[in-house]
Amino acid sequence: MRQEYDHDASGGWRGMKRDGWEGGHRVPFIARWPRAIPAGQVSKQMTNTTDIFATLASIVGYELKDEDATDSFDMLPAMLGIQDENDPIRPHLLTQSFRGEFQIRKGQWKYLDHMSSGGNNYSKGYLAQYLLPETAPDATGQLFHMGKDPGETTNLFFKESQKRQELQALLSRLKSSGRSAPKGRKPIGIENIRPVTRRNK
Repeated sequence: MRQEYDHDASGGWRGMKRDGWEGGHRVPFIARWPRAIPAGQVSKQMTNTTDIFATLASIVGYELKDEDATDSFDMLPAMLGIQDENDPIRPHLLTQSFRGEFQIRKGQWKYLDHMSSGGNNYSKGYLAQYLLPETAPDATGQLFHMGKDPGETTNLFFKESQKRQELQALLSRLKSSGRSAPKGRKPIGIENIRPVTRRNK
């Protein structure tokens, strides 16, 4: 007898792999380093796989050139527990969907510089059952307040035009500059990392 199981690989977030919605890229980043990372520590800092480059460089004490890893932020302070949670390492998070369309997150706000998912086609076939009604059908992009609307159900493109224009301008600056990470990044270096046992005394 065959049993059917429903499995939501996106953990309740809208969309799935390849999409610009949260279900397409929102996953926890888990790191284990008993010598340096306190057990059970949790951080709400935004991060991206691009940050692995600068974080590893920081561990080994390698000073990145400005033209290296231009979208990579050093997340080591968050991992070590020495970063104030109210002081974001990343002022914003720039992502791209499967089709190469951009999304940007700043604080609780998220702007998608496109309509629909940016990846999968929800207009037909199996995925059509997951298509949500468009609340701003004349918009050319999507704006969501992730604190109030984590399911990305209400497009505030027109209702919050000032915030949308702010994020559009930020996205335009980042695209034209060719980078989102800061210049002059300084590594911490493993010799400057105090072991967990000593730090907790």
